Amino acid sequence: MKKLLLSAALLACTLSFAQTLGLKAGLNVSNISGGDTNSKAGFYGGAFLNVPVAKNFSVQPEILFNGVGAVSDIDSNMKINLSYISVPIMFQYNALPNLYLEAGPQFSFLAGSKLKYNNYSESANDLVKGFDFGIGLGAGYYITKNIGINARYVAGVTDITKKIEGEQIEGKNNVFQVGLSYKFK
Repeated sequence: MKKLLLSAALLACTLSFAQTLGLKAGLNVSNISGGDTNSKAGFYGGAFLNVPVAKNFSVQPEILFNGVGAVSDIDSNMKINLSYISVPIMFQYNALPNLYLEAGPQFSFLAGSKLKYNNYSESANDLVKGFDFGIGLGAGYYITKNIGINARYVAGVTDITKKIEGEQIEGKNNVFQVGLSYKFK
């Protein structure tokens, strides 16, 4: 029993020292599939914790603010702006010492939604579901020990629209992200 407790304590200490905390921010280019929409630019930013689990593999949970949405294909003055608190959990493979590839699920919780037309704005909470699920694929490169660049595509899996008068309109968030990251070491 003592050996088991000692082993667990050593593992916990090792993991606590091996973790790396960081910040990231950048540009979102998003669209909503299933309709007549064009891409819209937005912002993302938040924090991550990188936890090595093997020599070339790590798990990186993140908490991000994501500004996504779309612009109408018919009238560019008509937009839908969606704000999410997203929790991606990326599984990373270090292909080279500074280059990583990543994939994993993203769980997003709606923080706000607005339909905008010219100077008029209205809540879209009656039209948009409060939860979104997507799959992310990406890569990143650390230019220095602390500063890196990253790119990720998140493909929506679930429909984000609510049924309106018994009719379901399909719409999935699709987001391309490019940004900078900073690791505290």
